[in-house]
Amino acid sequence: QVQLVESGGGSVQAGGSLRLSCAVYGSTYSYYCMVWFRQAPGKEREGVAAIDADGTTSYADSVKGRFTISRDNAKNILYLQMNSLKPEDTAMYYCAADRDFYGLAHDEYGYRGQGTQVTVSS
Repeated sequence: QVQLVESGGGSVQAGGSLRLSCAVYGSTYSYYCMVWFRQAPGKEREGVAAIDADGTTSYADSVKGRFTISRDNAKNILYLQMNSLKPEDTAMYYCAADRDFYGLAHDEYGYRGQGTQVTVSS
């Protein structure tokens, strides 16, 4: 059983930065492919950034150049560094994991956390 716990969300002004973390418990983290996705009120879920077991990354166009996904296999933690935040980045952010890599198709990942809220004010 894999458990994911997100942290690091908060409120920030436009142009600011936040770093989200996703701690992975219960399995060999280095084998897993990971994705960050978000959901804003009244909007569909959106895959934001993904990373496979080898460290290859992919990003949504909406965050490319501003967000960076990374992983620390020694600590079993996934990160999302978010810079130059915009009000439209306001959402609940979730991490998800699976043994297979599905890119930004977050619904395909079998394990997910409870989320952390990010609010960006103008």
